[in-house]
Amino acid sequence: MNMRKITISTPALLMLTAFMFSPAIAADSYEAVRAAVQALSPGAEHIAVAETPVKGLIEVQIDSEIVYFSEDGKYLLQGRLFNLATREDLTDNAKSGIRKELINSYDTKSQIIFSPEKADYELTVFTDIDCGYCRKLHDQVAEYNAEGISINYMAFPRAGIGSASYKKYVSVWCANDKNKAMTDAKVGDDPVPMVCDNPIKEQYDLGVKLGVSGTPAMLTSDGKMIPGYVPPVQLKKRLDAMTQRNN
Repeated sequence: MNMRKITISTPALLMLTAFMFSPAIAADSYEAVRAAVQALSPGAEHIAVAETPVKGLIEVQIDSEIVYFSEDGKYLLQGRLFNLATREDLTDNAKSGIRKELINSYDTKSQIIFSPEKADYELTVFTDIDCGYCRKLHDQVAEYNAEGISINYMAFPRAGIGSASYKKYVSVWCANDKNKAMTDAKVGDDPVPMVCDNPIKEQYDLGVKLGVSGTPAMLTSDGKMIPGYVPPVQLKKRLDAMTQRNN
Protein backbone atom coordinates (compact mmCIF):
# COMPACT_ATOMS: atom_id res chain seq x y z
CA MET A 1 0.00 0.00 0.00
CA ASN A 2 1.56 3.30 -1.13
CA MET A 3 1.11 5.90 1.60
CA ARG A 4 2.42 8.86 -0.39
CA LYS A 5 2.83 12.07 1.57
CA ILE A 6 0.72 15.01 0.47
CA THR A 7 2.86 18.05 -0.27
CA ILE A 8 1.57 21.46 0.77
CA SER A 9 3.03 24.69 -0.53
CA THR A 10 5.04 26.80 1.92
CA PRO A 11 2.39 29.57 2.30
CA ALA A 12 -0.28 26.96 2.94
CA LEU A 13 1.96 25.13 5.41
CA LEU A 14 2.65 28.33 7.34
CA MET A 15 -1.05 29.07 7.42
CA LEU A 16 -1.87 25.56 8.62
CA THR A 17 0.82 25.70 11.30
CA ALA A 18 -0.71 28.89 12.67
CA PHE A 19 -4.16 27.33 12.46
CA MET A 20 -2.98 24.18 14.24
CA PHE A 21 -1.94 26.12 17.33
CA SER A 22 -4.83 28.59 17.34
CA PRO A 23 -6.68 28.38 20.66
CA ALA A 24 -9.69 30.29 19.28
CA ILE A 25 -11.07 27.42 17.20
CA ALA A 26 -14.24 25.90 18.60
CA ALA A 27 -14.08 22.11 18.94
CA ASP A 28 -17.32 21.35 17.09
CA SER A 29 -17.88 24.41 14.93
CA TYR A 30 -17.28 23.91 11.20
CA GLU A 31 -18.10 27.57 10.58
CA ALA A 32 -15.44 28.58 13.10
CA VAL A 33 -12.92 26.37 11.31
CA ARG A 34 -13.78 27.92 7.96
CA ALA A 35 -13.61 31.44 9.37
CA ALA A 36 -10.23 30.74 10.98
CA VAL A 37 -8.76 29.45 7.73
CA GLN A 38 -10.08 32.45 5.83
CA ALA A 39 -8.60 34.81 8.41
CA LEU A 40 -5.22 33.09 8.38
CA SER A 41 -5.10 32.51 4.62
CA PRO A 42 -7.02 35.24 2.80
CA GLY A 43 -5.47 34.07 -0.48
CA ALA A 44 -7.23 30.69 -0.35
CA GLU A 45 -9.82 30.57 -3.12
CA HIS A 46 -11.79 27.60 -1.82
CA ILE A 47 -12.26 26.21 1.68
CA ALA A 48 -14.52 23.31 2.61
CA VAL A 49 -14.93 21.44 5.89
CA ALA A 50 -16.43 17.95 6.12
CA GLU A 51 -16.88 15.03 8.47
CA THR A 52 -14.82 11.85 8.21
CA PRO A 53 -15.70 8.33 9.38
CA VAL A 54 -13.09 8.72 12.12
CA LYS A 55 -14.42 10.18 15.35
CA GLY A 56 -12.75 13.47 16.21
CA LEU A 57 -11.12 13.90 12.78
CA ILE A 58 -12.21 16.69 10.43
CA GLU A 59 -11.42 16.89 6.71
CA VAL A 60 -10.45 20.34 5.43
CA GLN A 61 -10.09 21.18 1.75
CA ILE A 62 -7.94 24.24 1.07
CA ASP A 63 -7.97 24.94 -2.66
CA SER A 64 -6.80 21.61 -4.15
CA GLU A 65 -5.27 20.15 -0.95
CA ILE A 66 -6.90 17.79 1.55
CA VAL A 67 -5.68 17.78 5.16
CA TYR A 68 -7.14 16.64 8.46
CA PHE A 69 -7.57 18.33 11.84
CA SER A 70 -8.57 17.15 15.26
CA GLU A 71 -11.86 18.69 16.40
CA ASP A 72 -10.07 20.87 18.95
CA GLY A 73 -7.81 22.35 16.27
CA LYS A 74 -4.62 21.33 18.07
CA TYR A 75 -3.45 18.62 15.69
CA LEU A 76 -2.89 18.53 11.94
CA LEU A 77 -2.56 15.29 9.98
CA GLN A 78 -1.05 15.08 6.50
CA GLY A 79 -1.37 11.84 4.58
CA ARG A 80 -3.91 9.41 3.23
CA LEU A 81 -6.93 8.10 5.08
CA PHE A 82 -7.81 4.49 4.19
CA ASN A 83 -10.83 2.39 5.07
CA LEU A 84 -9.19 -0.99 5.61
CA ALA A 85 -12.51 -2.87 5.47
CA THR A 86 -13.36 -1.61 1.98
CA ARG A 87 -9.76 -0.79 0.93
CA GLU A 88 -10.98 2.66 -0.12
CA ASP A 89 -8.56 5.56 -0.27
CA LEU A 90 -10.83 8.18 1.31
CA THR A 91 -8.34 10.97 0.71
CA ASP A 92 -8.14 10.20 -2.99
CA ASN A 93 -11.95 10.05 -3.13
CA ALA A 94 -12.05 13.58 -1.75
CA LYS A 95 -9.34 14.79 -4.13
CA SER A 96 -11.14 13.12 -7.05
CA GLY A 97 -14.04 15.50 -6.57
CA ILE A 98 -11.64 18.45 -6.77
CA ARG A 99 -9.92 17.07 -9.86
CA LYS A 100 -13.26 16.31 -11.56
CA GLU A 101 -14.46 19.86 -11.09
CA LEU A 102 -11.22 21.34 -12.42
CA ILE A 103 -10.97 19.00 -15.41
CA ASN A 104 -14.63 19.29 -16.41
CA SER A 105 -14.34 23.07 -16.43
CA TYR A 106 -11.48 22.90 -18.94
CA ASP A 107 -12.16 23.44 -22.65
CA THR A 108 -11.43 20.22 -24.55
CA LYS A 109 -10.68 22.31 -27.65
CA SER A 110 -7.32 23.00 -26.00
CA GLN A 111 -6.47 19.30 -25.89
CA ILE A 112 -4.81 17.20 -28.59
CA ILE A 113 -7.13 14.22 -28.87
CA PHE A 114 -6.65 10.71 -30.24
CA SER A 115 -10.04 9.03 -30.07
CA PRO A 116 -11.92 6.06 -31.55
CA GLU A 117 -15.29 6.63 -33.24
CA LYS A 118 -17.04 5.50 -30.06
CA ALA A 119 -15.16 5.98 -26.82
CA ASP A 120 -16.15 4.05 -23.71
CA TYR A 121 -13.66 6.04 -21.66
CA GLU A 122 -12.11 9.47 -22.08
CA LEU A 123 -8.83 9.95 -20.28
CA THR A 124 -7.12 13.29 -19.76
CA VAL A 125 -3.44 12.45 -20.12
CA PHE A 126 -0.80 14.90 -18.92
CA THR A 127 2.22 14.25 -21.11
CA ASP A 128 5.78 15.37 -21.72
CA ILE A 129 7.19 15.29 -25.27
CA ASP A 130 10.51 13.73 -24.18
CA CYS A 131 9.27 11.36 -21.46
CA GLY A 132 10.14 7.73 -22.31
CA TYR A 133 6.97 6.16 -20.94
CA CYS A 134 4.90 8.95 -22.54
CA ARG A 135 6.41 7.92 -25.86
CA LYS A 136 5.68 4.26 -25.14
CA LEU A 137 2.06 5.14 -24.38
CA HIS A 138 1.73 7.14 -27.60
CA ASP A 139 3.31 4.36 -29.62
CA GLN A 140 0.29 2.26 -28.58
CA VAL A 141 -2.33 4.98 -28.97
CA ALA A 142 -4.12 2.98 -31.69
CA GLU A 143 -4.34 0.03 -29.27
CA TYR A 144 -5.87 2.25 -26.56
CA ASN A 145 -8.38 3.48 -29.13
CA ALA A 146 -9.15 -0.14 -30.10
CA GLU A 147 -9.99 -0.77 -26.43
CA GLY A 148 -12.47 2.13 -26.55
CA ILE A 149 -10.18 4.57 -24.72
CA SER A 150 -9.80 8.14 -25.91
CA ILE A 151 -6.43 9.75 -25.13
CA ASN A 152 -6.92 13.48 -24.56
CA TYR A 153 -3.49 15.05 -24.20
CA MET A 154 -2.64 18.01 -22.03
CA ALA A 155 0.84 19.48 -21.61
CA PHE A 156 3.07 18.82 -18.63
CA PRO A 157 6.69 19.57 -19.59
CA ARG A 158 8.45 18.16 -16.53
CA ALA A 159 11.45 20.48 -16.84
CA GLY A 160 9.12 23.45 -16.51
CA ILE A 161 8.07 26.49 -18.48
CA GLY A 162 10.71 27.64 -20.95
CA SER A 163 12.46 24.25 -21.09
CA ALA A 164 13.29 22.42 -24.33
CA SER A 165 10.33 20.09 -23.81
CA TYR A 166 8.07 23.09 -23.25
CA LYS A 167 9.22 24.70 -26.52
CA LYS A 168 8.66 21.43 -28.39
CA TYR A 169 5.11 21.23 -27.06
CA VAL A 170 4.47 24.84 -28.13
CA SER A 171 5.71 23.97 -31.63
CA VAL A 172 3.45 20.90 -31.73
CA TRP A 173 0.48 23.01 -30.69
CA CYS A 174 1.23 25.65 -33.33
CA ALA A 175 1.49 23.10 -36.17
CA ASN A 176 -1.28 22.93 -38.77
CA ASP A 177 -1.80 19.23 -38.00
CA LYS A 178 -1.39 18.96 -34.23
CA ASN A 179 -1.98 15.21 -34.12
CA LYS A 180 0.64 14.45 -36.74
CA ALA A 181 3.08 16.88 -35.09
CA MET A 182 2.50 15.13 -31.75
CA THR A 183 3.12 11.70 -33.25
CA ASP A 184 6.28 12.87 -35.02
CA ALA A 185 7.58 14.48 -31.81
CA LYS A 186 6.84 11.34 -29.81
CA VAL A 187 9.11 9.27 -32.07
CA GLY A 188 11.95 11.74 -31.55
CA ASP A 189 11.58 14.07 -34.53
CA ASP A 190 12.06 17.63 -33.32
CA PRO A 191 9.13 19.75 -34.49
CA VAL A 192 9.73 22.79 -36.64
CA PRO A 193 10.15 25.63 -34.10
CA MET A 194 6.99 27.72 -34.03
CA VAL A 195 5.43 30.27 -31.69
CA CYS A 196 1.74 31.17 -31.39
CA ASP A 197 -0.93 31.69 -28.75
CA ASN A 198 -1.01 28.43 -26.84
CA PRO A 199 -2.39 26.79 -23.65
CA ILE A 200 0.84 25.02 -22.61
CA LYS A 201 1.62 27.06 -19.48
CA GLU A 202 -2.04 27.03 -18.48
CA GLN A 203 -2.15 23.24 -18.75
CA TYR A 204 1.12 22.82 -16.88
CA ASP A 205 -0.18 25.04 -14.05
CA LEU A 206 -3.42 23.05 -13.97
CA GLY A 207 -1.44 19.82 -13.74
CA VAL A 208 0.48 21.17 -10.74
CA LYS A 209 -2.80 22.16 -9.09
CA LEU A 210 -4.22 18.69 -9.73
CA GLY A 211 -1.22 17.05 -8.08
CA VAL A 212 0.55 15.77 -11.20
CA SER A 213 4.16 15.05 -10.27
CA GLY A 214 5.26 12.81 -13.13
CA THR A 215 4.26 11.75 -16.61
CA PRO A 216 2.26 10.19 -18.02
CA ALA A 217 -0.54 10.98 -15.56
CA MET A 218 -4.04 9.91 -16.54
CA LEU A 219 -7.28 11.27 -15.11
CA THR A 220 -10.66 9.63 -15.56
CA SER A 221 -13.81 11.66 -16.16
CA ASP A 222 -14.74 11.30 -12.48
CA GLY A 223 -11.39 12.66 -11.31
CA LYS A 224 -9.54 9.46 -10.44
CA MET A 225 -5.81 9.67 -11.13
CA ILE A 226 -3.88 6.78 -12.67
CA PRO A 227 -0.17 7.62 -12.47
CA GLY A 228 2.34 6.17 -14.88
CA TYR A 229 2.18 3.98 -17.96
CA VAL A 230 -0.41 1.17 -18.06
CA PRO A 231 -0.63 -1.14 -21.13
CA PRO A 232 -3.86 -0.85 -23.17
CA VAL A 233 -5.57 -4.14 -22.26
CA GLN A 234 -4.61 -3.81 -18.60
CA LEU A 235 -5.85 -0.21 -18.54
CA LYS A 236 -9.22 -1.22 -20.02
CA LYS A 237 -9.64 -3.89 -17.34
CA ARG A 238 -8.71 -1.36 -14.66
CA LEU A 239 -11.22 1.19 -15.96
CA ASP A 240 -13.93 -1.48 -16.16
CA ALA A 241 -13.24 -2.48 -12.55
CA MET A 242 -13.35 1.15 -11.40
CA THR A 243 -16.71 1.59 -13.15
CA GLN A 244 -18.15 -1.54 -11.52
CA ARG A 245 -17.09 -0.33 -8.08
CA ASN A 246 -18.83 2.99 -8.66
CA ASN A 247 -22.11 1.37 -9.79
